[in-house]
Amino acid sequence: MQKRLLGKSGLEVSALGFGCMGLNFSYSHALADDDSIRLIRDAFDRGVTFFDTAEVYGPFTNEVLVGKALAPVRDQVVIATKFGFDIDAATGQNKGLNSRPEHIRAVAEASLKRLGVDTIDLLYQHRVDPGVPIEDVAGAVKDLIAEGKVRHFGLSEPGAQTVRRAHAVQPVTTLQNEYSLWTRGPETNGILDACKELGIGLVAYSPLGKGFLTGAMSKDTQIGDNDFRKHLPRFSPEAMAANQAMVDLLKSIAAAKQATPAQIALAWLLAREPWIVPIPGTTKLHRLEENLGAADVALTGADLADIEKAAAAIHIEGERYPPNLMATTGR
Repeated sequence: MQKRLLGKSGLEVSALGFGCMGLNFSYSHALADDDSIRLIRDAFDRGVTFFDTAEVYGPFTNEVLVGKALAPVRDQVVIATKFGFDIDAATGQNKGLNSRPEHIRAVAEASLKRLGVDTIDLLYQHRVDPGVPIEDVAGAVKDLIAEGKVRHFGLSEPGAQTVRRAHAVQPVTTLQNEYSLWTRGPETNGILDACKELGIGLVAYSPLGKGFLTGAMSKDTQIGDNDFRKHLPRFSPEAMAANQAMVDLLKSIAAAKQATPAQIALAWLLAREPWIVPIPGTTKLHRLEENLGAADVALTGADLADIEKAAAAIHIEGERYPPNLMATTGR
């Protein structure tokens, strides 16, 4: 597996990471703990060195899985986790945003224990808390870095000006934003520009459109009630029917490259910038191997131009989140 540097931070990770959320959270097909641990280790054996989790996944249980799975190879991997929510430790209820400095410290200490590590490699603010100045958030993480409990600071789904303000207090290593062929906001909302200007990496989550860009879903797909996609506007039957055009585009390119739609979607991201790292997730070994195969798919300048032209003619139907969740992004 090729390696990439996340911006100018010196943090080196595999060109493709592994998003661990879906192993036991948000989707309808959660894996048993032993199977999750095995799949994480399969990813490492195939060259993945970058693993993404968060306290809210579970909540709490996803971090435990990741920690157990990677304990034997701790010194060979980069583990990212996140803070930013007020989660009741007894009930698991998410009571909203909380990035007060004292809470950040408490979450970091708890994450260290769940992961079974001495240092968190990359600690993100999961969502910007409008009730806490970002300078205070960055300062709290700066203190944790000075104490050796955290190595790198990241932000997820911030606004570009928030990035600049945070970076002035504690250098931001990477941003984590949704980015894919059907979610291209970072190109127009100033996020990619801020990354270039400040030397920050971009970790692209949901690079396969939460499964839709693999070609495995259609308007007839029945989404379970306990699957969070059931509540996303982009996954209504009508939206999926309209958005099939993007999958058809990927399929046509994939056929010419002897690849799969998922591999083309990931290869497109890898070709955008050398400091972009997609983190697809899966619960299946054959999908993991398919995703990692994207690193070997070469898209030429002509290929990229053809994709750009064709994609520009496709209107993506539906927002990526409902209004209440969209409101927490871009702050």
